Amino acid sequence: MTDDSTDISRLIAGSGTGRRPWVRIAVAAFILLAGAAWWIGRQDAGPTVTYDSQPVIRGALTVTVTATGTVQPTTKVDLSSELSGTLVAVDADFNDRVTTGQTLARLDDTKTRAQVANATASVTAARARLRQAEATATETAETYKLQQQLEKRGITARRDFISTDAEFQRSQAAVEIARADLTVAEANLELAKADLENSVIRAPIDGIVLSRTAEVGQIVASSLNAPVLFTLAGDLSKMDLQVDIDEADIGRIAPGNEATFTVDAFPGRSFPARIAQVRYAPETTDNVVTYKAVLTVENPDGALRPGMTATATITVAKVADSLIVPNAALRYAPPQAARESRGGSGLLGLIMPRRGPSGPSVTADGKTVWVLRNGAPVAMPVIPGESDGRQTAVTGEGLAEGDAAITDQSAAE
Repeated sequence: MTDDSTDISRLIAGSGTGRRPWVRIAVAAFILLAGAAWWIGRQDAGPTVTYDSQPVIRGALTVTVTATGTVQPTTKVDLSSELSGTLVAVDADFNDRVTTGQTLARLDDTKTRAQVANATASVTAARARLRQAEATATETAETYKLQQQLEKRGITARRDFISTDAEFQRSQAAVEIARADLTVAEANLELAKADLENSVIRAPIDGIVLSRTAEVGQIVASSLNAPVLFTLAGDLSKMDLQVDIDEADIGRIAPGNEATFTVDAFPGRSFPARIAQVRYAPETTDNVVTYKAVLTVENPDGALRPGMTATATITVAKVADSLIVPNAALRYAPPQAARESRGGSGLLGLIMPRRGPSGPSVTADGKTVWVLRNGAPVAMPVIPGESDGRQTAVTGEGLAEGDAAITDQSAAE
């Protein structure tokens, strides 16, 4: 364009005042035609399009869901005291292994032993009163029979018979009262014995002591908010992993799904697990809804400890053999070709056509993969299957292993 400009400048300079006006008009027209031709040629060349692509591969695809949670004992029991009193002995400490019924701590039982003795004496007295009432009832029964015989013969007065009958009825009632009193006394004795038994805090399960807050001399108050004195865990060779599943993933989680998880204590080790339960109850934290899933874990070497934070990878689907494309290929669609329109009028419109705007892009429907064939994009309809978030297993005629699936494009002027 520089040489042409120089020549045109020379022509203009050479056309002096002595030249005719038509020469200058011809020169101006030539300049306009040359400029229009250069501009149209440049626009027609268009930008150079470069396609980014990845090869279509064939293989297996595993779909997983990631969740975090904590390792917990399968069985955990918090122990408090059913009685109020003072601890006089603590017989278990952290990490001690205990068996069912083993003594962990004891309260001062002076008062409860006295209550047992008092209840025992009450039972003895009630039994004696019952025997006394039964003896009286036997005596009045014999008297009543005798009075019945005399009354039938008309030997005794009617008034005496009525008095004897009333005495007999009272003696029978006294026996029933004595029996009820004996029942109450025996029940009180059982309560006193239970309190005496509860003054000794025993292990309800076989396990290990996770925590202990009991101290000798500590005063324990029995209430709804009684302090936890011991926390016991059951067999730690089998544990649970409780993880929070996002609500977007909960539909793919089911009991029986296999999983692996890692803990910070052993960064290079992966532990196997399996989902045993998916709970329906939601848990909301900062407006984020999650659902609790419980995974069973084998811990034969005791490496895992209660409370460890774990990151679990749960396998929700497996595809053994399929064509696999990147997800970006399902989101790609090439733009439509640009269209020209002559928007001017007259001579200028004929010389310099105005290029119309580019058309809208083809909408990506997630069911088409565009592949490069001879340097041009070609649409391949596919049926998408399982996806791991980065790749998707697809099926479709025409798509083959090794095809260059277009994921993006860029244009250079």
